[in-house]
Amino acid sequence: MFPSSRSFPRTLSLFGLIVVTVLLLASCGPSNPAVQTSAYDRAKEAFNSGKLDKALDLTDKLATATPPEDATPRAQVLRAVIYAGELNGAKELAEAYHKGAEKATASPARSGYHRLQHDTLVTAGKAALGLAATAHQIAPDGVIAKELTLDASYPAAEGPSEIKELATVEAGTLIEPDQQESVSVDAMRKGVDDALGEVVGGDQAKARNVLASGSAKLEGTAFAIFLAQELAEGAVVFDKHHSLDPQRLRSLCDEADETLKAALALLKDTPNKDQEKEVKKLQDKFKALRKSVA
Repeated sequence: MFPSSRSFPRTLSLFGLIVVTVLLLASCGPSNPAVQTSAYDRAKEAFNSGKLDKALDLTDKLATATPPEDATPRAQVLRAVIYAGELNGAKELAEAYHKGAEKATASPARSGYHRLQHDTLVTAGKAALGLAATAHQIAPDGVIAKELTLDASYPAAEGPSEIKELATVEAGTLIEPDQQESVSVDAMRKGVDDALGEVVGGDQAKARNVLASGSAKLEGTAFAIFLAQELAEGAVVFDKHHSLDPQRLRSLCDEADETLKAALALLKDTPNKDQEKEVKKLQDKFKALRKSVA
């Protein structure tokens, strides 16, 4: 049945109303829709603002993506820097808390610093294991790229050149909980600043200059050596003087062997006596670490 002549005006009116409504909504909407920010871009923002754990969370899936995504190698490099920074920051704190516990005369301060030392060693251990996993992703089966990219700006939220509160800690005076929190944040950020200096083959000032453009190209051999050096720092966390976990110590040593194997593979094509000496020195260090828990 065809519609009656009376239904046409109503249909046309309704259609016209819909058209006008759509046009009005379109005119009120944004002229330039916002482009969705990628997970890696958000991770870079978090890294720049000193939110290290957030940067790790945002790059977790990227780093293990199968098949790898475009940002996967960059995410892995950034995570290696963060883990190295957190590892060394936590180790510095743990050492200060150990000294504080030894110097403390009051029982609350002594027990408080023993607890803080334990907690920071746990943090250091987690960072060490995270670094080992990341090193395995970067140099699987003893193979590493000839060139990698550190795609990040130097953090705007820098750590201090010196954590002044640690003098109070090492003297045995218990610092307040809010100071403990700020000291922890400062130590992690300072650790990352130091790691960035190591990665670019210099210090923090050089890292600022190199990363002024927002990224830096890293030579594969040098980065493999950096990873092995940091894995050695991580292995120490599990030695008999700290957490005493021989299995994890050996695991970090094994991973370091793979990164050094990757460095040596690149050195065959591009010999460098200084780097070869550094590799040999690290190999000897890992042998000694294994013997220490044998």
